[in-house]
Amino acid sequence: MSAQYLNARNLKERILVQGKLVLVTPTHLGTGDTDSPIDMPLIRDPLEGRALLTGATIAGALRNHLHLQNPRLAEMLFGSVSTTTSRESYLVIDDAIGNKPGVEFRDGVAIDPQTRTAADKKKFDYELLEAGTSFNLQFELLVPQNGGTQLVEGLAVCLTALEEGEIRLGKRKRRGFGRCQVTQWAIQRFDMTQPQGMFAWLEYKPGKPVEGEGIARRLLGRALTDAERAAAQQRQCNLTIDVCVDGSILIRADAGSDSGPDFVHLHSGGNPVVSGTSLAGALRQRVVKIANTLDKPGREIANILFGNYAYHNESDMQLTASRVWVDETAIANPVNLVQSRIKIDRLTGSTFQEALFSEQPVFGKGAQFRIHIRLEDPKKWEVGLLLLLLKDIWMGDLTIGGESSVGRGQLKGLHAELKFAGKTWIFQAGDGKTVHVSGTDAAQLQTFVDQFHSMNDFGGHHE
Repeated sequence: MSAQYLNARNLKERILVQGKLVLVTPTHLGTGDTDSPIDMPLIRDPLEGRALLTGATIAGALRNHLHLQNPRLAEMLFGSVSTTTSRESYLVIDDAIGNKPGVEFRDGVAIDPQTRTAADKKKFDYELLEAGTSFNLQFELLVPQNGGTQLVEGLAVCLTALEEGEIRLGKRKRRGFGRCQVTQWAIQRFDMTQPQGMFAWLEYKPGKPVEGEGIARRLLGRALTDAERAAAQQRQCNLTIDVCVDGSILIRADAGSDSGPDFVHLHSGGNPVVSGTSLAGALRQRVVKIANTLDKPGREIANILFGNYAYHNESDMQLTASRVWVDETAIANPVNLVQSRIKIDRLTGSTFQEALFSEQPVFGKGAQFRIHIRLEDPKKWEVGLLLLLLKDIWMGDLTIGGESSVGRGQLKGLHAELKFAGKTWIFQAGDGKTVHVSGTDAAQLQTFVDQFHSMNDFGGHHE
């Protein structure tokens, strides 16, 4: 057996990159610890209790992003494993320690599709890192003599996605959590073919961040091409809807105070928000309803879009990720009023004893927010289904949050934008209930809906 020092890597260069990652929305970086009193606890640095972002989490997110655009380059950069051989990654990613985290506690619950009430024994709670939590990232790229240029290009694509907020981290990122952005890049390059470069790497000192210049230009000497940027976006359909609250909306959260109302609308960072989990749940149930109304398999279609869900606790069901991404969004111009309510005895028509409670929903038509829905690998009939969802939201027929039976959660459409296959359509509210549609080919929208109407076989058949 030869000595290890004889197995030289033949490196041409080492590139060290540092950056500051800041969470834009609450994020769950969990431990999977089943002994915790919280169902989904956060992972923390065991020494100081600071927020911890593992290198494995970052590497997995970057590899997945690059794999969607260029699978071969992703294998080159991040390594590969087969039945007979394996090859290590050329990219080394350190664990990142953040500041002592501010933590949000939230409750989640599965909704019974038949009764539209909370499913039995399916309530859970979880911890989230607050928006604004920051981490110092460090990457080291080992550049070999051959193929090094492609590796640097792959790293530039990954880090540009982090820089522009295209990559999300942690659990439930398809429901609005885990959005982040990286700034303050610092880059150092060491020539490993020269003694000076090797000594400089051994005597490493952190570099100084430079603002105002993108990471791709600093790594490659150029910006990414349109083809490199648009590779992932070409496989997406994006729908944004600006709505106002028509009455009131209430996504319940514990008030956390004995002196205040019993229930308040969900807040994050001090602002009322509409959670991505609430939006996705409402959209999923409406997809089932629309499909069943048109004599189509509602649950099967919902599974195709939102991932498999065990409606009857099927133990053999293979779980799949949702292809629909929904963002958490803040409500602008909220009006917070406390409303007292009582429970009525249906027999006597009088109030129940000790059944007085108070709530603080968000009121007023001035209260507005934006719904952002992104669909991966869209088919034309799926875009048609999105348009039917847009109609129900726009007309106030699809309610968001709880207590829809007393009029809460109704919305009114103001403006919407649909982007699909390189085309853009604009929807603008007119007088009364009229809607003005403009775009590349407004008549084409009806063909998408017609395709959904004409589809009969949904068993994995996507056109």
